[in-house]
Amino acid sequence: MIYAGMLLLATSTVHAQDDDNWDHISPVNIVSKDTFVRKGYTLIFINKSPGFNDGVKKRMVDAFYTVYPKEAKMFNKHTLKKVIFLIDPKYTGVAATSGRIVRYNPTWFVSHPGDIDVVTHEVMHIVQSYKGDNPGWLVEGVADYVRYQFGVDNEGAGWSLTPFNAKQSYTDAYRITARFLVWAEKNYDKKLVIKMDAAMRKKTYTPGLWTKLTGKTVDELWKEYAANPVI
Repeated sequence: MIYAGMLLLATSTVHAQDDDNWDHISPVNIVSKDTFVRKGYTLIFINKSPGFNDGVKKRMVDAFYTVYPKEAKMFNKHTLKKVIFLIDPKYTGVAATSGRIVRYNPTWFVSHPGDIDVVTHEVMHIVQSYKGDNPGWLVEGVADYVRYQFGVDNEGAGWSLTPFNAKQSYTDAYRITARFLVWAEKNYDKKLVIKMDAAMRKKTYTPGLWTKLTGKTVDELWKEYAANPVI
């Protein structure tokens, strides 16, 4: 994933209705396992990293209960009610989501202790629970759009939408696509992202959806955005 201007790739697989993998985490090297139940959601926090900061852990849990119910309400009320956070020293990316499990690299939080909204981005992938072949750039763009809208401390992390420049493309994903989505909603359809998200979950997304919702193709929209990218 792209965070704080660094390129760290981690594939986020968003098959959130696949429940079979949630209780198959190896018990080897578990330092602690805590279960939290709030607001109708259960969060299991499994830590395999000795010395993982308790303050960061608390902020991650609080962020989950702040943003996940909001994401569910806006995008998918049928999202999973039980989620697992796994602090995994063997994982070398930033974070990645598969099923109901979000795997985090503890060393990321050592160097970026303020980047709590990695939680906001990753749990949106659970809410997305997309099926079929959806464009990855849009999947990640929606997740960063949600981080922009719901993030609990983006400023503290030094995180913001990437300013436009002429070398960009809407297919760049993450913060670049997210900013384009913010612009498109401002200028065309205030519920554009909600509608795009629903279509991807229902396996009805096609490039033609941009034309249906805005009257213009995505390429035409990008050209207009490039000419005046103010949001």
